[in-house]
Amino acid sequence: MSKRYVIGNWKMHGSHAMVDAFSRQLDIASATNVVVAVAPPFPYLGACSALPGDCALAGQDCSAHDSGAHTGEVSAHMLAEWGCQWVIVGHSERRTDLAESDELVAAKLNAAIAAGLTPVLCVGESQAERSAGREEHVIRAQLQAALGDLQRAPLLIAYEPIWAIGTGVTASPEQADSMHAIIRRELVDLLGEGDSVPLLYGGSVKAENAGALFKCPQIDGALVGGASLDGVSFSKIVQAAQASLEQ
Repeated sequence: MSKRYVIGNWKMHGSHAMVDAFSRQLDIASATNVVVAVAPPFPYLGACSALPGDCALAGQDCSAHDSGAHTGEVSAHMLAEWGCQWVIVGHSERRTDLAESDELVAAKLNAAIAAGLTPVLCVGESQAERSAGREEHVIRAQLQAALGDLQRAPLLIAYEPIWAIGTGVTASPEQADSMHAIIRRELVDLLGEGDSVPLLYGGSVKAENAGALFKCPQIDGALVGGASLDGVSFSKIVQAAQASLEQ
């Protein structure tokens, strides 16, 4: 693809001081072909709405409901009204910590699309599933559950092996590229196309390994966790994405 995508997921980290520091550190003006976004905790969406360098906003999650008696939930329409363009759905931490089912992930994805947001669908296997040789089965099942009834709509998919999230362990470029190729083949079966859907890698992405990951032919970008909390390190990842397009 002629673009790269770099989305920072701040998870449950944030403060006004952090947003101020991040804004001062962010240096992405030269990344002309990289779509950049950050997903702060909901209370800091407003504070992040004026980040420099055309840095867009993403939601970390959305409700499957449009409105109603759902205490603590945030609808996709609310995120859109705050200026979000993207929303993460199906992150492994929500699947694991909050027992989100494949059916709920699918409902959230459809709610995001209905609100005009582009969902970033997360899929990934655990260490036990990989050790058992079931990683392909797990990924295909997650994709089929989320996308089986999907009509043509903007979509990003992030492959995040659970064993590499927040552990400091990163899938090798060869492992990541291989899994992205499997995802592309499954998208052809499910959607009739695979090349037009940007695929992101997530799992301990940092400035030191981003360049090698972006060189992989099947990887179009990154969903960045801990390294997105610091504007300097996040900027270096964005710059590595731009450099990969210029090589």
